[in-house]
Formats: sequence, structure tokens, C-alpha cells
Amino acid sequence: MSLKKYNGSCHCGKVSYEVELDLSKGSSKCNCSFCSKVRNWSAIVKPEAFRMLSDEKELGSYQFGTMSATHHFCKNCGIRTFTRGYIEEIGGAFVSISLSTLNNAEPSELIASPVWYADGLHNNWGSQPAEIRHL
Repeated sequence: MSLKKYNGSCHCGKVSYEVELDLSKGSSKCNCSFCSKVRNWSAIVKPEAFRMLSDEKELGSYQFGTMSATHHFCKNCGIRTFTRGYIEEIGGAFVSISLSTLNNAEPSELIASPVWYADGLHNNWGSQPAEIRHL
């Protein structure tokens, strides 16, 4: 695969974005308290690769823990679309795209994307958890 422009949105369409993403570079799932509750499956890009198409006033946000990431969701339908943050260990500023909100990603592209499983539950981000079948 290679870099491709995807369009994404929430369920009701009030939040929409576009992102340039190479799914062949991988995606991730995590077992931390947040990711396990929202069944997170995401891919990280630099902020330059992401562009909001809708008005930011349609976004709600949520932070917890170290406050290094802001999780965004649609105020109307509640769908979590992306996360913005800054974590030095992963290269600084980032946008994490919720892959389930990509409107034009083919199932074959998602299936082919390698998945990294992170043990965020134990703050052991560089290691895979012992159990991943539920993620």
C-alpha cells in the first residue's frame, strides 16, 4: 500500500475530516482503561496529514490521566472520531484516527494493516499484552 487520502466522519455526519494515511505501516489496539472501553482500533499520523472538514464546534472532548491526549467525539451522535495529542516518546504531536470512522477504507485495506497491540493497562506500552483476543 501507499499513502492514500481517506475521508472520515461520525455517524450523523456533523463531524468530518480527511487524512492522508498509509495503512500498510500499521495500526494499533490497546488494553488501557480507555481503549478497551471504546474498542479502539487506530492509526497515528502527524497533524499535517489531518484536516477537519467540519466546524470544530461540533466536537466534544475528553481527557484523563496525563492529559497528553484529547479524545474528540461528535456532540450530536457521540461517535469518537480521532484523538489529538503530544507524546515525546512517539515523536511529539500526533493525531490518532479511529479506523472505524473512515468512510472510504476498503475492508481489504483494513484486514491487511498490521496491528500492534500495546499493554497500556500496565503502562508497558512497548510490549504486547499477554491476552489480545478480546481487543
